[in-house]
Amino acid sequence: MEDQAEELRELMGKPSESSYEKSESADTSHKTRIIAITSGKGGVGKTNMAVNMAIAYAQLGKKVILIDGDLGMANVNVLLNIVPQFNLMQVINKQKTMSEIILDTEVGIKFIAGANGFSKIANLSVDELDYFAEQFAQLGNADIIIIDTGAGIADNVLRFVASADEVYVVTTPEPTAITDAYGMIKIITTELGDKNINIKLLVNRVHSAEEGKKISDRIITIVGQFLNYKVDYIGFVYDDSVVSASVIRQKPFMVVNPTSKPAQCIKHIVGRIEKTDLGSSEGVSTFLKKFLRKK
Repeated sequence: MEDQAEELRELMGKPSESSYEKSESADTSHKTRIIAITSGKGGVGKTNMAVNMAIAYAQLGKKVILIDGDLGMANVNVLLNIVPQFNLMQVINKQKTMSEIILDTEVGIKFIAGANGFSKIANLSVDELDYFAEQFAQLGNADIIIIDTGAGIADNVLRFVASADEVYVVTTPEPTAITDAYGMIKIITTELGDKNINIKLLVNRVHSAEEGKKISDRIITIVGQFLNYKVDYIGFVYDDSVVSASVIRQKPFMVVNPTSKPAQCIKHIVGRIEKTDLGSSEGVSTFLKKFLRKK
């Protein structure tokens, strides 16, 4: 891996206008990258990473949908200063269409609010499943779908993780966060039984590039030794007061201070993701097949 600290010195290209308006109809041939962002414990900045990564993608001209999958303590809308009127539950209950619940935001991304009853999807009738699948397929127009999962190992979290193209486990230098990140990876690699799940580490709130690398190396080594599983390091985000200040203002730090260290880190991470191939992923259709599969 190239040195992130060095790469961060390179200037990012100017953000281009979002191309979402180019086409609003579902495109089944479109390849959508679906990313699940998760963590072993709360309080590590997982939602902040998801929101700001979505914005960084939009600034690259990508069509982005951010889904709040933290069904117990959903707070993406808080960071975006949005009060959603509808959520995925209305689609599951056939009360709304997907186009009716998707919200436009002033930061260039589309947002879908989660629902506390989302886990009931596994028990829907064939007719209800067909309707939901038909509605969800409309999201295939997006270039990127980012799902902010809940923290921990709840069933709905593991379903999102098992279905996504890539899984980013967020941790911090705190010993409890490191332990819980390893625990989360252990659950993913042992309980889900899919050796092809693409897991990457994102270390948040570091004070130096060296600290981020040291933390990631420790986790990667332990995972390789005890779980015989390869986890990659996607990058770090600096600890900076701009993050907490942006939360208080309910404006993402990519918007409040796009030249700040955390914002530059996020831009770098998104740039690195874009350099990796999606492989054989078929986007939304494949995600749905995996998500609806009973355990």
